[in-house]
Amino acid sequence: MKLSLKTALFTSLFLSVALLGACSSNSSTRVTHTQFCKDKLEKAEELFKKEKYGRVIDKLEEIMSYCAGTGYLEQTSFLLAESHFNLEQWIEARGEYGSFVMNFPGSPYAETAEFRKAIASFNMEFRVSRDDANTTVAMKDFERYLSNHPDSPLRDSINYYYGLLVERLAEKEFQTARLYLRMDKPQAAVIYFKEFLETYKQSKRRKEALFLTSQAYTDLDQFESAREYLDIARQELKADDKDGQKMLEKTEEKIAKAEKSFEKRIKKDAEKKRVQKEEREMLN
Repeated sequence: MKLSLKTALFTSLFLSVALLGACSSNSSTRVTHTQFCKDKLEKAEELFKKEKYGRVIDKLEEIMSYCAGTGYLEQTSFLLAESHFNLEQWIEARGEYGSFVMNFPGSPYAETAEFRKAIASFNMEFRVSRDDANTTVAMKDFERYLSNHPDSPLRDSINYYYGLLVERLAEKEFQTARLYLRMDKPQAAVIYFKEFLETYKQSKRRKEALFLTSQAYTDLDQFESAREYLDIARQELKADDKDGQKMLEKTEEKIAKAEKSFEKRIKKDAEKKRVQKEEREMLN
């Protein structure tokens, strides 16, 4: 709830006075505080069933404000989190699920809330160009869930989501390495690509990273290392991967061409140095 303490107290006092007034106005229609909160929750549940989540949130926040001690806060808190979740308000949903788990750890809904909290974290905004804070938060949420519920039947689902989160981190590292290569900084690119290949061995970018590592070494005139990573790519390529085979041949040609160019450059430099040496000797 995003109410200031002063506003919350005023709202609670106002509603309490209104409730007492309603209760005392007619003894035959007197409604207790608990019954009043129950009726409010039932109306909110009806709206929830009709998928009127925005209206549900407003009513549930009212109940959270003035129905403490009535026994309905557990249901209200969970329904509030569910409403934010259904509206895809992921930050708010994660916060409400977290509050629910903290306040009602023994609830039969606690495990569900903890799982949905992790899902909400997974769905929070992610962009490769930005930091990976949200990804790290989501990974920790899934790890915490599995730690608390090691025998959960949802383990396969969690492993699936966790794998996608790992791939997000891999993509960020891959893009950083490729950026250095495009900036004509092959030494930095090699460092990042090698770290990527070591850390994210199952990444979908692995094949591409192997070829680009070979390219970076070629740019550094380190042809033995270039061929080493190309050989790894060759070993890992599937027989029916036609695009991969074409890339393999293309990269081999680039290495061979670059090596010949390097040898010519070396000979030319050596010849230039020889001539300069002879000229100096003649002058002396």
